[in-house]
Amino acid sequence: MQLHVIDTGFFKLDGGAMFGVVPKTIWKNINPPDDNNLCTWAMRCLLIDYGDRKVLIDTGIGDKQSEKFFSYYEPHGKNSLISSLQAKGYTPGEITDVFLTHLHFDHCGGAIQKNGEDLTPAFPNATYWSNKTHWEWAVNPNPREKASFLKENILPIQESGKLEFVDETDMIELFPNFKIHFVHGHTAAMMIPHIEYNGQMIVYMADLLPSPGHIPVPYVMAYDTNPLQTLKEKEAFLKSATKENYTLFFEHEKEHECCTLQFTDRGVRPDEMFGLDKVL
Repeated sequence: MQLHVIDTGFFKLDGGAMFGVVPKTIWKNINPPDDNNLCTWAMRCLLIDYGDRKVLIDTGIGDKQSEKFFSYYEPHGKNSLISSLQAKGYTPGEITDVFLTHLHFDHCGGAIQKNGEDLTPAFPNATYWSNKTHWEWAVNPNPREKASFLKENILPIQESGKLEFVDETDMIELFPNFKIHFVHGHTAAMMIPHIEYNGQMIVYMADLLPSPGHIPVPYVMAYDTNPLQTLKEKEAFLKSATKENYTLFFEHEKEHECCTLQFTDRGVRPDEMFGLDKVL
């Protein structure tokens, strides 16, 4: 079993939206904004190579949207999903499974590619994993999330015949040493992979904790559909993750791939920041 960080580049989101009720006077010291109040975020994926099975977690924003769409989010950086895979020695055809934590465009956009006028799976030999609750939520979006659930990212997966649903049992083991924790505050039935590697639990945080700056419990994104649910989910997760010394792997933190946690008199806070290579 091998793990590989797959960097798909950076994009920008409004700092106020990313930190919710936290004042700018505080969050600007964590993630400094540009003149348009936009902060830079990573879109960091993870590849698990089991030998006969190669599992990709999330796929970044992709490159098929319009110039107008990309102007809102300013994707940038030297890396892309495909170039990062190739740099690690993999081709799209070798990926056997694409696990989508949820179907917001910055997590699943790279799953589907544009071939002329056709939209086809970017990983032609892969099974694509979601869950029924979240899938139904995404294909019938509420007004708040409609702009994040793009039909061109989602429907072609089902049309390809390669879509499978995860059994919605918390901490179910989908692949060897790969269990899934379900959370519902950010969006319905988001899946948080827990990967046991050499005796260490590595947790792919998706949007439960986009960055170390979101570890304080009140630091909840305005994008979350149920922020009070997020508060409960964060509190429970942070308590167990600190006690069990989990390694948190961040999808959106621009500088630090991972951190561990510590209890302090202000609550749970980051302890050590490091790259995933330290665990490997």
